[in-house]
Amino acid sequence: MSQTQTQSIPPAAELQPAVFVRMAAVVRMTGRGRSTIYRLMAEDKFPSPVRLAKRAVAWRRIDLEQWSAGRPTVSH
Repeated sequence: MSQTQTQSIPPAAELQPAVFVRMAAVVRMTGRGRSTIYRLMAEDKFPSPVRLAKRAVAWRRIDLEQWSAGRPTVSH
């Protein structure tokens, strides 16, 4: 008895290898300070990092881009 399954093709973004960004780059990208980033994480208002090693974490670039896109924009 064989079953036919349809596989969905993931979006192109999911086919790309994950790009990880360390804290110094996150600070530059967001314009936020270290303590502000950790405070926003505690308030669930900033993406959580991924543990790379026992004492190393980084953020997925796609998560940071999605967070940034969801921020309100200011027009002058």
